[in-house]
Amino acid sequence: MAAWSGPGAEPDLRRWVLGHAILAPHSHNLQSWRVDLRTPGEIVLRCDRQRLLPETDPFARQIVMSQGTFLELLDLAARERGHRAEITLFPEGVFGPEGVDHRPVARIRLVPDAAVAKDPLFAQIMSRHTNRNAYDPKRAVPAAAWQAMAAAVQPHPLRFGFVGVDNAEAIARHRRIASEAWRIELVTPRTILESYRWLRIGASEIAAHRDGLSITNPMLVAMDRLGLFDRTKAPGPDATATTSQLKDFDSKIATTIGFLWMTSDGNERATQIAAGRAYARVQLAATAHGVVMQPLQQALQEYPEQAKPYAEIHALVGADRPAQTVQMWARVGFAEPVGPAPRRGVDAHIVTG
Repeated sequence: MAAWSGPGAEPDLRRWVLGHAILAPHSHNLQSWRVDLRTPGEIVLRCDRQRLLPETDPFARQIVMSQGTFLELLDLAARERGHRAEITLFPEGVFGPEGVDHRPVARIRLVPDAAVAKDPLFAQIMSRHTNRNAYDPKRAVPAAAWQAMAAAVQPHPLRFGFVGVDNAEAIARHRRIASEAWRIELVTPRTILESYRWLRIGASEIAAHRDGLSITNPMLVAMDRLGLFDRTKAPGPDATATTSQLKDFDSKIATTIGFLWMTSDGNERATQIAAGRAYARVQLAATAHGVVMQPLQQALQEYPEQAKPYAEIHALVGADRPAQTVQMWARVGFAEPVGPAPRRGVDAHIVTG
């Protein structure tokens, strides 16, 4: 958790802004950011192709969005130090639609600029955490918080939408789609095994990897130590490992009385970057109001088994016309605080040769 203390008095400006950027949200907490500092005055960002989700994110849309969250926090940090982050996307060409490759995501120069304004969202970086717990079903997200989240999107070409407690029918439909999409991911062997690859069970595993999906449940930790939880085999749809997760998710989604989404016209790589940047800002704006959220990406994933939930959520939020894409969908509300997700630290992301 050391990274969540911030970069402190780090004298190298590039490393200082990176110390904030690595706290960005990332799908499955993969932290697929590779940074090259070998050219003085530049930061070159590439995607770590060992940290992908080929089964649940076959076209790397979520991975590219996660590059965008990194760039947004980097930009906020640069502003805090009186610098303009000049970000050139895909300086050697854009990835094709089939996935990411070796080419850079972005080249960044930090330019001193007295006209650059600090962004108040910077103050929320250390407090922003994804919250997957039950939410308070009696405490609605206030209008001021929704307005702040909508305003946070404005620098980027995304549309923001939301539904709150005053529309019970729509809330019920959101819950149903989320539950079904989660069920599909759990009972599809190749997708659940992909998540198992990134499970970190128990304190020693979490400390060793500092990434992925952290599990500290004492019962599961004990089962894993006794060899009773085999991460190399997909459980059946009626197995306890499956039914218990479905029950847990459904109990939590039932407490949710607010959902948000962001949609785009088109789904180009630059649009996906913008969507990640917008989501980072929305979550920071929510944090400033004490509001928490959890992305619900399952129904947005583009593998065949999710086709029905994918179509349903696009229709529900009015993004079912050709070329429209729901880039982010999340549950929103109030909940007991949670700790931060593990981070690997700046050095783990820097290319050395």
